[in-house]
Amino acid sequence: MPRRNRVDPWGDLHAVEARGMFTGNRGCVVDDKEQVVRHHGSALWITCLTKFRDWRWPLARPRRWTPLFFLDDAVALAAGHRPCATCRPADYAAYRDAVTHSLAAPSPLLATQLNQRLHAERHRSGRGLVRAHDRILWAAPYAELPDGAVVVVEGSCRLVVADRLVRYTFEGWGDAMPRPHRGEATILTPPTSVAALVHGYRPVLHSTAV
Repeated sequence: MPRRNRVDPWGDLHAVEARGMFTGNRGCVVDDKEQVVRHHGSALWITCLTKFRDWRWPLARPRRWTPLFFLDDAVALAAGHRPCATCRPADYAAYRDAVTHSLAAPSPLLATQLNQRLHAERHRSGRGLVRAHDRILWAAPYAELPDGAVVVVEGSCRLVVADRLVRYTFEGWGDAMPRPHRGEATILTPPTSVAALVHGYRPVLHSTAV
């Protein structure tokens, strides 16, 4: 299998063998020589199906969006993406409605409003290809976290699944540890997406998460 660009939960670009369940769009991240030179090229970060109609898209073409790949929906949400309204309309609507409900907004949020919220929650100001040190982490009690949120435990990213925290790898989730009953978690998934999970959005998880 050819090596492909991939985003880990910290939001940094890597070349790995595994592709994952979803592709993502955050603009063009390559230069005219098709080399990765930037972390993102747009404030719009969406998660897409790897197959949609008969569309074909190059992996690294200048001045066109660069496909990135995610293990599953939880990883994409943790990286700061949201479901695409074009190829995942039902998931997009469910995500939008869950965020709208969390804010008690009188009408469904617009895509631009979702994008603005996520853009503000992903990174502090900075530049460069590697932006892990700029990621905005936040805290909340473990007891309040929904399934599908990703937390950081001793330098590793772990998915909240019922009473377990399962460790992230490019190939899947594994190495489960008990979920603490007390204390606060360090959370990687942006607050807007955690709110969506709390209010009914159900992420598509890799088979290793269960």
